[in-house]
Amino acid sequence: MRRKMVAGNWKMHGNLLENKKLIDAVVTGLNGLHEVGFLVCVPYPYLPSVQNALQNTNIAWGAQNLSQYEKGAYTGEISASMLNDFMCRYVIVGHSERRTLFGEDNHVVAEKYQAAQGAGIIPILCVGETLNQREAGTTEQVIEEQLAAVIKLAGVESLVKAIVAYEPVWAIGTGRTASPEQAQEVHAFIREGIAKTNANVANGLTILYGGSVKASNASELFDMPDIDGGLIGGASLVANDFIAICRALHQ
Repeated sequence: MRRKMVAGNWKMHGNLLENKKLIDAVVTGLNGLHEVGFLVCVPYPYLPSVQNALQNTNIAWGAQNLSQYEKGAYTGEISASMLNDFMCRYVIVGHSERRTLFGEDNHVVAEKYQAAQGAGIIPILCVGETLNQREAGTTEQVIEEQLAAVIKLAGVESLVKAIVAYEPVWAIGTGRTASPEQAQEVHAFIREGIAKTNANVANGLTILYGGSVKASNASELFDMPDIDGGLIGGASLVANDFIAICRALHQ
């Protein structure tokens, strides 16, 4: 059975006081729910405090990025082994903001994916198209190339220890959301494409949807057969909204 999950991505938000209030509220709101996986991916400086707050709860924690390099003269970078010092079980790789704002191409994303798995960390691999690519009818080609780079480097079997998140770039932080049918179509394409190489891997793969998921649309999205949860941006910073989204998947 595929693992259901809601993952929060705080992006570059938060401070110690705000984080404590948010975490305390989310822990209380999700207490006792175990059928679904819950996760927050936080900025590097807050990993120690979040680790301390979430130990012995039903919420996991992770990072938003990592270096493809293990160590060396890479000022400002964070390695997978450093994330392990804070018991990170997950890390986001290939988020559209990393691809578009920081120039990470498919090969770099694949290297980061491999670095995470080499350290025993589960990568959340983000794939998705821009508005121009969707309007040009190249959505499937773009996503196929993004996945192919990872499969070429790490093998299709590596997806057993990974999560894929489909995030249409045009729906991230814009208030626009892919319709449940649009999202399902791409999720099915991802699963069917992987099944051509390994059906067992495809059937067991958790695929999340990310792109302006809100409490008001979460249930409709999560009702789709190939959508296994969400990668949540802005709504993960509002305790009541994040809890409502998590409960929508749990139900």
